[in-house]
Amino acid sequence: MQTIKLVIFDLDGTLANTLPLCIQAFRQSVEPLINRSITDSEIIATFGPSEEGTIKQLAPDYYDRGVADYLSLYENLHEMCPEPFEGIRDLLEWLNEKKFPIALVTGKGLYSTEISLKRFGIRHFFQHIETGSSVGPRKVDGIKAVMSHYPNIKTEEVIYVGDAPSDIEACKIVGIPIVAAAWAETAEPKKLIPLAPEHIFFHLEDFVYWLKNGITTISLNH
Repeated sequence: MQTIKLVIFDLDGTLANTLPLCIQAFRQSVEPLINRSITDSEIIATFGPSEEGTIKQLAPDYYDRGVADYLSLYENLHEMCPEPFEGIRDLLEWLNEKKFPIALVTGKGLYSTEISLKRFGIRHFFQHIETGSSVGPRKVDGIKAVMSHYPNIKTEEVIYVGDAPSDIEACKIVGIPIVAAAWAETAEPKKLIPLAPEHIFFHLEDFVYWLKNGITTISLNH
């Protein structure tokens, strides 16, 4: 059993089923600006940078308005995803009671991340939060930034929990184990498995059981 001393979570598709919400907000904000319909695959192909980066690619001539409209719609449509996955809040509460350090590293922009964490009521659980950049993917830098706060924790004692192939690739660059989260309806296990994640879970309850048995309680004052 791996000894785990730090857990870093992704957000979309890992903590909550927010991807359909993102796509709908992109569609409703961008289509009126560019005067044509856009497909899910067109939107998803831009992922990596934050939402600001997606708007820059899909509607470069309307960047400021596109970003403002997206964030407004993202918040207004959040009823599409009113809660995190069942079991996530209980897990975060358990980790918090154990005084166990948890962090969030997401490709989402700062503002949409804050909207979702506030809506879910889980922001206070994370000691460190790293968000995305409009310029390009920054999961590697985000993970490294979190780990810099815990110099006494070895790379093999950290796990990142994320649902995308790019999450696996980022973790391999940093040198930490990856838990591939395949419990969302938007997960694509066929793309995750060939990348050889250290762990993959298709059901959240199985991940929770595994994690609770691998936790080493430590003080945040290390």
